Amino acid sequence: MCVPVTLHNLSAGYDRHPAVHHVSGQFPDASMTAIVGPNGGGKSTLLKCLAGFVPPMTGHIDFGGLSPRDIAYLPQQFEIDRTFPISVLETVMLGHWPRTGAWGRYTARHRAEAMDALALVGMRDFAARPVVSLSTGQWQRVLFARLSLQRAKLILLDEPFAAIDGRTTHDLLHVLEQWQGAGRTIICVMHDFALVRDHFPQTMLLARDLVAWGVTAAVMNDANLARATASASHWDDRAGLCAVDKGAA
Repeated sequence: MCVPVTLHNLSAGYDRHPAVHHVSGQFPDASMTAIVGPNGGGKSTLLKCLAGFVPPMTGHIDFGGLSPRDIAYLPQQFEIDRTFPISVLETVMLGHWPRTGAWGRYTARHRAEAMDALALVGMRDFAARPVVSLSTGQWQRVLFARLSLQRAKLILLDEPFAAIDGRTTHDLLHVLEQWQGAGRTIICVMHDFALVRDHFPQTMLLARDLVAWGVTAAVMNDANLARATASASHWDDRAGLCAVDKGAA
């Protein structure tokens, strides 16, 4: 069973320059939430903070008892090096690591589960292929198969549908909806507003500060989008350093 993930006065950034300012709110359990907003608005920073790669500058995150192994994170494709000589099946098998460890032995059952995960994303026939030979869409399908094996309760994805074809987007959105239906919480940075409106029941609109958060139809209105755009026009990346107070709440 999943639990809500709650942000308490959360600020996060780099070198004491916050990219996310004092955000509070809750991702409901077993929900599917899109994070949208202007470029540079802190979307990816917030996701990395949830994943544990960027520490909070103020406030904290209440994961409701989830452990790090309950959380899966998929960065943007350009952040992943796939020049390593490894096959599609070997890549997907890495999804077993949270349970087997880096030096654990893989069994026939592990391999069968990996093949089932590949079948889920339409890539079973590509199991022996080297990952370097895959198209962008095929590679994303493989990464979703690996995520499936992690069995995470909280799944974080950073622009997973950028630069992939429409059929792959359709198929992988269906996978996300299956995961949510199984009780997992999905948080996804998105740039395609049409996909957000059609497939994500919840949306966070972030422009460094929180503009709106809740039911997608109520968040994605013209007034809120205009506020986010106006906020971005006033950003000053040369502003002074932020005083860090990790105990703030």
